[in-house]
Amino acid sequence: QVQLVESGGGLVQSGGSLRLSCAVSGGAFRTILMGWFRQAPGKEREFVAAISSNGGSTSFADSVKARFTISRDGAKNTVSLQMNSLKPEDTAVYYCAARYGSSSVYQYWGQGTQVTVSS
Repeated sequence: QVQLVESGGGLVQSGGSLRLSCAVSGGAFRTILMGWFRQAPGKEREFVAAISSNGGSTSFADSVKARFTISRDGAKNTVSLQMNSLKPEDTAVYYCAARYGSSSVYQYWGQGTQVTVSS
């Protein structure tokens, strides 16, 4: 059973930066595809970014391209989301998610971490 624990959320002013981390345990990290999602109040959860199991491929939602980067550390079994030039509309609960390549859906989810961007 894969377990995910997010950290790094908080309150930041518009234009600022935050770095979210997700600690992964209980699975074969190097075979797991990782993603970040977010859910703002009153809205559906949406995709933010993803990284392949070997870190060689990444993808981003259009709304965060050029501002966010995703990376993974195989030595520490962590995935990070670096968020720069934050905007008030980035305010949401951010979730780390994982899936194995054989699955088309994310099977495992963290508990979420709150990111609040003030204007």
